[in-house]
Amino acid sequence: MSENLNLAKKMLLEEELTCAFIKDSAIYKSKKRGVLPLIEWYDQGLNLKDFSVADKVVGKAAAFLYVILEIKELYADVISKSALELLIKNNINVSFGLLVDYIRNRTNTGFCPMEQATINIDSPAEAVVAIKNKINELNSK
Repeated sequence: MSENLNLAKKMLLEEELTCAFIKDSAIYKSKKRGVLPLIEWYDQGLNLKDFSVADKVVGKAAAFLYVILEIKELYADVISKSALELLIKNNINVSFGLLVDYIRNRTNTGFCPMEQATINIDSPAEAVVAIKNKINELNSK
């Protein structure tokens, strides 16, 4: 595990963040839940290529965003099997605390809506569209 990844992991725990991105002296962090910080940074055109990232929960939707953002390495407290496979296939180094079959929703009654939205998608570009559509759908409720 690189020094940057160790620092990101430490920040994740100590500052109760949902994600922390580090590359040299550049640091981005968030307490927003789910894929929101990732999609916001993607939409802003933030260059996160080769960053080391620590994240609380990584499902397939977040994994697609990490692939698009071209991060270097990831530590996830919890990661789904489909997310892990996607990240490995795209040459992103991954370490994790807990591997699960899929990410559950916040009420623990089924799939996370983002996991559900991307479960049958193979293209990162299609995944972004599905994620944004699901965010809009959830926000309109």
